[in-house]
Amino acid sequence: MREIRYGILSTAQIVPRFVEGIKKSKAGKAVAIASRTLDKAEKMAEALAIPKAYGSYEELCQDHEIEIVYVATYNKGHYEAAKMALSHHKHVLVEKPFTLSIVQAEELFALAEQNGCFLMEAQKSVFLPISLQVKKNIKDNKIGAIRWLQSVTTYPNVEHISWFHSLDAGGGALHGSGSYPIQYMQFLLDQSIEEYNGSVTRKKGLTDDQVNVGLRFQNQVLASIFISVKIDIPSVMTIYGEKGRIEIPYFWKGQHATIYYEDGSQEKLVGEFDSEFVFEVEHVNECLQKQLLESPVMTKKMTLDTVRLVDQLYTTWLTEDEK
Repeated sequence: MREIRYGILSTAQIVPRFVEGIKKSKAGKAVAIASRTLDKAEKMAEALAIPKAYGSYEELCQDHEIEIVYVATYNKGHYEAAKMALSHHKHVLVEKPFTLSIVQAEELFALAEQNGCFLMEAQKSVFLPISLQVKKNIKDNKIGAIRWLQSVTTYPNVEHISWFHSLDAGGGALHGSGSYPIQYMQFLLDQSIEEYNGSVTRKKGLTDDQVNVGLRFQNQVLASIFISVKIDIPSVMTIYGEKGRIEIPYFWKGQHATIYYEDGSQEKLVGEFDSEFVFEVEHVNECLQKQLLESPVMTKKMTLDTVRLVDQLYTTWLTEDEK
């Protein structure tokens, strides 16, 4: 099995957990990490036992040993960092949200195609064992035809993210957490979104702190997504069918789910793990070993559809400020 060598752009909080996923994968190896300052990169490289540290993103992208670059910068930085890596003919895995605009997203995929590079949005949730079990149970008609999906995600403590409330930086509840439920629902249903609308609470000039998005999928399946950083209530994805429902607590990192049948009985689903990122890494490794330029799971279409939806909602809300 060919080794897949990763370069890490950023020393963000998510990086240690992602690197753990690389280390637990069969073929992955983290060979370098970069930050805007060499000191930060060296400290994290030492802490995570990564051989090389760079004081600029471009230096890392110029490293010939690196096959794929993982972009974990702050939200606004995703586009420029991914573009730089693709321009150096590196395969790229970009943390969500992929980009802040559909124009940027389309440009990155065009550049990836032009340079023969693999490009994927990082979406660990769809690769988790529990997610695969839930999808199989839906396909096996365990709860009958699906009629409604409901996602609730709350993060009452975001003040440690210095740029969270900044529109320019790409902060906000929908940018921060919207990709998870929007894409997870598409993954479970194998359906595209046909219609959507959204309402929001925010202060003028700042980004959103609560958002409620309504979706309509093919086959008349409806969904609602609520995201908030102002309240602390259980975060859960619920799939309602004609013969029962499935509940997945903290679905983006979940290890358990419960099927509730119409006769009152229950069935527990378990998909435990040591690393929530290893399954995503294994998928990327497999794609590169097969020389694929697009993931068959986290597809270009799913990413573009999601970026377009989020971009249009933010544009609508910002336009309202001007009235």
